[in-house]
Amino acid sequence: MESIVKDILTSNQLNEKNAGTISGLSEMPGNDFISSYSPVDGELIGKVSITSKDQYEKTILEAQQAFLSWRNIPAPKRGEIIRQYGNLLRESKMALGRLVSYEMGKSLQEGLGEVQEMIDICDFAVGLSRQLYGLTMHSERPGHRMYEQWHPIGIVGVISAFNFPVAVWSWNAMIALVCGNVVVWKASEKAPLCAVACQKLFATVIRNNHLPEAISSIITGDRSVGEWMTTDTRIPLISATGSTRMGKTVAATVGERLGKTILELGGNNAIIITPTADLKVVVPGAVFGAVGTAGQRCTSTRRLIVHEDIYDKVVNALVKAYGQLSIGDPLDPTNHVGPLIDQQAVETYNQAIQTALSQGGKMLTSYGSLEGGVYSSGCYVRPCIVEVSSEMDIVLKETFAPILYIMKYTGDLGEAIAIQNNVPQGLSSAIMTNNLKEAEQFLSANGSDCGIANVNIGTSGAEIGGAFGGEKETGGGRESGSDAWKAYMRRQTNTINYSDHLPLAQGIVFDL
Repeated sequence: MESIVKDILTSNQLNEKNAGTISGLSEMPGNDFISSYSPVDGELIGKVSITSKDQYEKTILEAQQAFLSWRNIPAPKRGEIIRQYGNLLRESKMALGRLVSYEMGKSLQEGLGEVQEMIDICDFAVGLSRQLYGLTMHSERPGHRMYEQWHPIGIVGVISAFNFPVAVWSWNAMIALVCGNVVVWKASEKAPLCAVACQKLFATVIRNNHLPEAISSIITGDRSVGEWMTTDTRIPLISATGSTRMGKTVAATVGERLGKTILELGGNNAIIITPTADLKVVVPGAVFGAVGTAGQRCTSTRRLIVHEDIYDKVVNALVKAYGQLSIGDPLDPTNHVGPLIDQQAVETYNQAIQTALSQGGKMLTSYGSLEGGVYSSGCYVRPCIVEVSSEMDIVLKETFAPILYIMKYTGDLGEAIAIQNNVPQGLSSAIMTNNLKEAEQFLSANGSDCGIANVNIGTSGAEIGGAFGGEKETGGGRESGSDAWKAYMRRQTNTINYSDHLPLAQGIVFDL
């Protein structure tokens, strides 16, 4: 797999020093290193230097300086920089997609899809660069005009997770940059080479346009490096993707200094399957939702809530489909499921299954970890289906693994919606139905309490045009499309008096 790394890290486009504090695969005196091992075959891909405190300080100072010039570049001109980056991603799509697949473990098609998401958000940001609209308002005072405008806030800190090692950064970075901010990115230590590759590509565009490289920077390390960011008052906004536990810590730390956060945290996503559902839609939607990225998406399908009238048909169809899954090297297009990110994730998978069985769950498929041969990394598991009741404690928790819990409902749709909503998380949800009334009920204020609610598609996957995020312990943040850009800016209300007098608001009289 060495050629995959060479394609993206040592190509002619990427052979110069990148911005920020990361040395890629080069040596930096006095630095410790993160070793990146592929979950595909257990091989060492490369080492990335860990950011020291001194290097972090230098990065932030350079970012502050870069912001002073970047914010004064007209937004459409900033959009032109993002357009060039999108084009470079198009040229590098196969190489970067292969690196994502090999370092993270998702299928090659999903790796390529993740890079396509980056390209799409670049296109969105380019259009947005001419649409950072404010409002005008009528003043109650004669000879006055009121309006609002939006300004960049400064440094945007992005903390991303391993499961989408490049796309989530781009959702934040491309929007933040086109709004006039600069970005400092702490990538997951489980997929650092993907971050180095993205940064080197972006640095190429920046240098070609004679702009400060610190417009975009990366830092790497463990939790302590992230804590430098969350406690740093020079970073007014932290966008963090990860577990609910991590998000609560970030929210408390940033909130204590009255900073802003965008939090994209856990999901415990359900599909409701009603008696009128079409199995030709149900099966692919549920199976991909549950096993895509080996169940390591925040939008992965964790629960199926199936009406008793169609329950046996759904179970039989799903068990048959699971029997056809091919597990192995994710770069082999004949395989459906790749590895989990590491052996710790395998242990979490095994523990969740044992807990479910101890609480009365019934295994409907084969399960367990896979070892030896092509599974020598020790990171492969069998996706499985567990029959449960909605009252079980395990069902309330998110396990980042391909475990699908299936349960019955016997009453009307309101019962199914109540079961779906009765979890701490609120990211993605779906209903499979051909009944228009059921679909509308699911989407109403009395329906799904999630940030994403779909009809006749699964829970997994989202287009960049809509704002992405969820409620409750998912954090309430929104990224990507719609008006999510406003989170990266500060709103300013302006009143202009073009009269010869100074009337006060609310008719107050103040004579001198």
